[in-house]
Amino acid sequence: MAERQDSDDESRRIIERVARETDPASSAARSAKGARDDVTAADRGDPIEYWGTRIGRALGLIVGIGLLIWLVLFIIQS
Repeated sequence: MAERQDSDDESRRIIERVARETDPASSAARSAKGARDDVTAADRGDPIEYWGTRIGRALGLIVGIGLLIWLVLFIIQS
């Protein structure tokens, strides 16, 4: 009888875990937190890596905006 109780408890744990992992709200929240941590370099432990990541992403944004402006000006002048 105790073996069946253990099996039932394990089954409930598995079902609850699957429900948590497939919940769209929690999935969206995890994705949003991961994206925010990635952009802000919060997942970096080393200060040099942290600032290098932040500087690189800022420069990438500036270059991207510059290319977009260049493209708009190029299309307007054509």
